[in-house]
Amino acid sequence: MANAGKLGSALSSGGLGELKKRILFVILCLIVYRIGAHISVPGVDSAALAKNFNHGGLLGLFDMFSGGALSRYTIFALGVMPYITSSIIVQMFGTIHPKLQQLKKEGEAGKRKMNQYTRYGTVFLSLFQAIGMSKWISSMPGVVPMLNLSFYVTATMTLVTGTLFLMWLGEQITERGIGNGISLIIFASIVSRLPSAAANVASQVHTGQMGVPTMLFVIVAVVAIVAVIVYIERAQRKITIHYAKRMQGNKLYAGQTSHLPLKINMAGVIPTIFAQSIIAFPGLIATFFAKGNNFAWLSQIALIFQPGQPLYMILIAVSVIFFSFFYTALTFNPKETADNLKKSGAFIQGIRPGEQTAKYIDKVMTRLTVFGSLYLATITLLPEFFTIWWGIPLLFGGTSLLIIVVVIMDFIAQVQAHLMSHQYESLMNRSDRKSGKKSGKMGLLKE
Repeated sequence: MANAGKLGSALSSGGLGELKKRILFVILCLIVYRIGAHISVPGVDSAALAKNFNHGGLLGLFDMFSGGALSRYTIFALGVMPYITSSIIVQMFGTIHPKLQQLKKEGEAGKRKMNQYTRYGTVFLSLFQAIGMSKWISSMPGVVPMLNLSFYVTATMTLVTGTLFLMWLGEQITERGIGNGISLIIFASIVSRLPSAAANVASQVHTGQMGVPTMLFVIVAVVAIVAVIVYIERAQRKITIHYAKRMQGNKLYAGQTSHLPLKINMAGVIPTIFAQSIIAFPGLIATFFAKGNNFAWLSQIALIFQPGQPLYMILIAVSVIFFSFFYTALTFNPKETADNLKKSGAFIQGIRPGEQTAKYIDKVMTRLTVFGSLYLATITLLPEFFTIWWGIPLLFGGTSLLIIVVVIMDFIAQVQAHLMSHQYESLMNRSDRKSGKKSGKMGLLKE
């Protein structure tokens, strides 16, 4: 409460106008997103769709990430999943394709080009999914009263435009707001579904489908999962760094000791989102196109990729572990870290600077990533075990809680960073004013 009071008083001060504008911009963007998630695609009977939509399985998971937009078939029904899938594909090709590898070395210009390729991929994937989703919706009885070519064209264009708008909105939040825009959009989607999930559990308790002891166990399990997530996400492996003695002028300064902090889960929530986006893509395409007479065999593929199926759980676990190592390798370079330590005159006791230091850091980071990836895979698969054993909604599982907790922690950390920056600027301004007053007094004395 004390920290919240300090944060509120700091935000109310006039010197933090930029931070308040950024936070208000994020809130405004999320409000726009939630409004759009309730605007239905033209030509769809929402009441008939609500009767025919199956909230379980892969569609229920996809509906969670879209904030209920899929079950209402709104303009944001595709969500940001096509953008995430495209981003994964471009990043993976960036590690093996020579041209993309060269672009990654060109700094900001190369980054803009990679983002452009990601946008092109988003258009293609969203177009493909929109066509399949329109065909899937039209197969439901009474959902599309006037089914013709105009509906397919309108629905496809609307869904693709909605995904591209969300992509642009996420980029604007990242640039002009606080935190990662795409993560905040997914966060808003999950949070918007929590009240209905809580009401569903309360209804099951009221009707006797779920006992009170089971409900209490669920509450304790959710609190325990949140505590584990917070503990692991804040946990660090600190490597002791020593600085050699240095001569500055006529003075000899003794060596200092510091720490190189390495997070246990360096990749954060990204591997979970990446894994579920990649694994869900073929299942969704098979689900959307399985209604046709010539594509009935796709229903078997769609069944294999449903949550709770053994192959789905194995693929999710393997994908989470893979993307944990993949994303950590993209964001953390042991050789670059070792070179920076060597340039600053720092070393790890018992380890030679340079290549040996890089190997040591890489060894420590690999061990941490193994533990972090297993932790992420366990948290990601918790919804499957909860659903299979107790029939508890997916939204009370580890995936949604992981995203919620990590995004909140990242948001708070960035707000604190802005506050620290503001305090530093205030101290510098006070120092400049004091030095200015002293120089003014000295000038008067000289006169």
